[in-house]
Amino acid sequence: MLSHQNFSVVRYDLSTMAKKRSTRKPSIPPGRTTPVPQRPDRDRRVRQADRIARVLGVLNLIQSRGQWTLQAIAEELGCSDRTVRRDLEVLEFAGIPFYKDERTQCYRVRPDFRFPTLTLTLEEALGQAIATAASSAAGLNISEGAGPTTRKLTATSSEQIQQILSDAARLIEVFDLKIADHSRHDEAIKTAQFALLQGKQLTGLYSSPYESQTVKLRLHPYRLCLIKRAWYLIGHLDGESQPKTLRIARFKSLRMLDQAAHVPADFDLRSFLGNAWSVYRGDQSYEVELRFLPPASSVVTETVWHHTQKAKLQKDGSVLLAFTVDGLEEILHWILSWSGNVQILSPAELRQRYAKVLTTALALNSESDQA
Repeated sequence: MLSHQNFSVVRYDLSTMAKKRSTRKPSIPPGRTTPVPQRPDRDRRVRQADRIARVLGVLNLIQSRGQWTLQAIAEELGCSDRTVRRDLEVLEFAGIPFYKDERTQCYRVRPDFRFPTLTLTLEEALGQAIATAASSAAGLNISEGAGPTTRKLTATSSEQIQQILSDAARLIEVFDLKIADHSRHDEAIKTAQFALLQGKQLTGLYSSPYESQTVKLRLHPYRLCLIKRAWYLIGHLDGESQPKTLRIARFKSLRMLDQAAHVPADFDLRSFLGNAWSVYRGDQSYEVELRFLPPASSVVTETVWHHTQKAKLQKDGSVLLAFTVDGLEEILHWILSWSGNVQILSPAELRQRYAKVLTTALALNSESDQA
């Protein structure tokens, strides 16, 4: 059913409408041979769109809980009683079951009326089923996901669509994503979502691995993002101007404030993250070139690891991967997972860091230490 959230009431300026009427060309009296001027299609489409918007505005009003008499509707929409009567006739022709309360003279839509559900194509039904499977996977299973929507569609769709949704739910699964467990942070994510949608500030206690104790933050949120393996909240702290990236799982508490958040109109997430390998952007940009040996070359090229990635297959079966990254810390951890199958060609600084970490790891795991 349509509601206040579905359609905003369209208000019409009487002076604007009068101006439009005054610009209409006069009709040709009988007996004249001058052809009647034709209105441009553009003007006709604008008038049609205006009327559709006004009719929807009437429907929105009489579906609400207000006291909407003929005169009240006309006053709200800035039109005449006669125009409202014509719009009500359109709703009647469309099969909208409204009635007039004789005691209050108010118009209302019958409470049990429901609009027909959307007709889904096979591809749309499959897409909904995939969304349901993805949103129920461990790590992504915050809030209720797409499941409730799928159940409602299943109950009201055709038999063919019902079968597709049922089969897809049984056959499609998202498994072992290796995403951080946010099941304990569902409320924090919901709070962040509502604050972003309403443009409000947030406050909460944040525990950073780089701080000795929990700190209280007041934040102007810009975006809520799933990056790599975890959810992050991006925004600037009150009293500062530069945005920060805060991991949702590190909030011990989070509460929305009534004060408006100040978000730059030109903020762009891609520009903010730049060429960071994952989440945190370093101060310096590096051209990284890696050589993966044949046993790993086909596997590593199955995935696009970074938006700057370039791959070049070599005659010996190895592959060269090149990246432009801001900062080396995050990509270093990724390279370590390929140890034994990767050679760092450049930059030298990354190669030195890699060797230092491996040396430390060998010292920690040497047989003499175990003895």
